Amino acid sequence: MRRISRKKALTLVKELDAFPKVPDSYVETTASGGTVSLVAFSLMAVLAFLEFFVYRNTWMNYEYEVDKDFTSKLRINVDITVAMRCQYIGADVLDLAETMVASDGLIYEPVKFELPPERKLWQMTLLHIQERLREEHSLQNVLFKSAMKGPAPAQSESDDDSSSPSACRIHGHMYVNKVAGNFHITIGKSIPHPRGHAHLAALVSHDSYNFSHRIDHLSFGEEIPGLINPLDGTEKITADANHMFQYFITIVPTKLNTYKVSAETHQYSVTERERVINHAAGSHGVSGIFMKYDISSLMVKVTEQHMPLWQFLVRLCGIVGGIFSTTGREDMLVSL
Repeated sequence: MRRISRKKALTLVKELDAFPKVPDSYVETTASGGTVSLVAFSLMAVLAFLEFFVYRNTWMNYEYEVDKDFTSKLRINVDITVAMRCQYIGADVLDLAETMVASDGLIYEPVKFELPPERKLWQMTLLHIQERLREEHSLQNVLFKSAMKGPAPAQSESDDDSSSPSACRIHGHMYVNKVAGNFHITIGKSIPHPRGHAHLAALVSHDSYNFSHRIDHLSFGEEIPGLINPLDGTEKITADANHMFQYFITIVPTKLNTYKVSAETHQYSVTERERVINHAAGSHGVSGIFMKYDISSLMVKVTEQHMPLWQFLVRLCGIVGGIFSTTGREDMLVSL
């Protein structure tokens, strides 16, 4: 009885076989079949090779959330050259709460306004990158992944000739409250004042006014490679002594996480405006460079991602199985 039941079980299992075996005597190899097999194997190799490159490729994923961190300080990184002597100008920050931030972290360095050839070449390259970024936003993803870092060559004593420096390079960083504020460079050194702050402009001759400037670098937060800031490389030249330059900046907190860099920083967008101060014509104001910034309540999380290994294996199996199935049917049609 046990043998009979075992035979019935084996017979039932054989009937369920979805892959019946063909006797060797019925198998025949042909030239057409070999050709189809060769084409199939070549196609599988090419598609698997291309699929491997797709697996290695990465992309940037953007997510948005509310920024809940309002207690930390915001770092402002500055490198600006103004076509005036250092003793005639002052830079500081006044935030929305009328709090003046000390500019002790800024260094005033006498330099020449004209750039040497190697620095001029770097500036032109940077402006070209800025132009391409405005046209092709996806280029920023490439910069994020490559972590490109190309700082401008540092100024040295050899950059200056025998003539005395006529410009002032203001560079360094400051920590400010994480609220809207106004970073500005104007006539005279700043002094504390009960109602805010003031600049000693009366001690500077009007003939020495010249707010032509070059922004080599302006960023917020941690400096990271691969992030090109909108104002980097900007140069403004004016022939009017009384000139006001205004930059309206919107700062977006950003968390960047790639396979080369992991940092918390800030991106920003900017709108520029400039005008000549002429009180007789009704154009009032103060000559200088004013950067009014505001902080967005949304945070951007930028993460570099790639295809999971299991998905790559499933796609490979699909390629191999699909080609085998298709070429097998074509081989049968050719044989018929």
